[in-house]
Amino acid sequence: MVRKETAMRLPPQHRGLEVKIPSFFRCPISLDVMRSPVSLCTGVTYDRASIQRWLDSGNTTCPATMLPLPSTDLVPNLTLRSLIAHWAASAATCSPTAAGGGSAASSVRTSSPASLVRQVAASGADPSPALRELAAYLSDDDVDDFEKNALVGAGRAAETVASVLRRKGEEETRVESVEAATRVLAAIVASDGIDDANKKRVAAGLAADAPASAASLARVMRGGSGLEARVAAARLAEFLLANAADEAKAAAAESSELVSELIRLIGPVDEKGTLDGRAVKAGLSCLATICGSRRAARAEMVRLGAVPAAVRALRATADPRASARALRVLESAAGCAEGRAALCEGAEEAVPAVVGRMMKAGRDGAEAAVAVLWAVCHRYRDRRAADAAAAAEGGLTRLLLLVQSGCSPAARQMALELLKMYRVNAKSCLAGYDSKTTHIMPF
Repeated sequence: MVRKETAMRLPPQHRGLEVKIPSFFRCPISLDVMRSPVSLCTGVTYDRASIQRWLDSGNTTCPATMLPLPSTDLVPNLTLRSLIAHWAASAATCSPTAAGGGSAASSVRTSSPASLVRQVAASGADPSPALRELAAYLSDDDVDDFEKNALVGAGRAAETVASVLRRKGEEETRVESVEAATRVLAAIVASDGIDDANKKRVAAGLAADAPASAASLARVMRGGSGLEARVAAARLAEFLLANAADEAKAAAAESSELVSELIRLIGPVDEKGTLDGRAVKAGLSCLATICGSRRAARAEMVRLGAVPAAVRALRATADPRASARALRVLESAAGCAEGRAALCEGAEEAVPAVVGRMMKAGRDGAEAAVAVLWAVCHRYRDRRAADAAAAAEGGLTRLLLLVQSGCSPAARQMALELLKMYRVNAKSCLAGYDSKTTHIMPF
């Protein structure tokens, strides 16, 4: 079979090359040359970033064949990636831009990546300059993914850089070097071209001394150079919690210093009380991961102010994922006496916020919202919470919609029990209510 070749738009790393691109080098979704080709179980190959977005959007079929996916595992297509790399290299030698001696990023790099790793490993020297160059190298789209993977894997860059977070030294110098190390590790974790096995080297390096790593990441969130560094530290902490062994997870999750900084990350970024969307998502996501990994951390999270922070974020954000994470944090808090007390104390703000996002945070968020309301209003029968729920606009309608949706049996039962509360408080409106025959259409 003869494959067609096209001359459509090129991605940034190949722009300026007056060549024709083989059609099988293109991602079926983006139509760009694939940077990190991966194959689904259907046998179709896509660029990792494109297919991951497709799957993250809730799709369960192969975009090209529309066949259902029994597995969403992504298998790197190393053969195709090698072919694309060789094609790009040979095409670049024929391009007028090749005579210029490579990209601007390559021209300013003062040392080889391997030598930069050795500089980081050397004792007694400030690793910050080498770490900043490594971060630029790993974030450079013009650098081949094979080279990056070789550096992270065989070059042991991940383990070496992670060791910076465990070093002892002066506070003033450590903040700068730890922030630079955090940026390198965050670049590895965020890269679509880095293999999962190499990304897990980051988790292993951090987990080698989880308490020290958690403390260092908290230090970056507290004294980093800007919001971007704080967000990178939060995402790295979440990666550690999601991929480390149980003992390391527990050590990180129980770090009061880390939890305190995550809660602060969710707070206002200026005197006007403005919340930053990226910071809120990163902080809530990490806190939700802590909730899911360590029940013992709930009371400490509540003590440090997780409940009002999550409520504040819930009221301010319109993002469904951020709302779902905030509701998961509140659901976890409602599982301990301290959390229920905090929710009920601020019931006039907390309960309407939970009700208002119930049907706007996906299925998981909706079920978490019902669990929060059921815990404080029905099981523990707090009068403040019950009154706030009864007075919340649209609460009855949302519960009815949830009952008639495809929610889990446990969530449906909790919603039905909450509906009895509305029936008692508003008999004139619900005298003939029957959950099996009443139908409320969505707005």
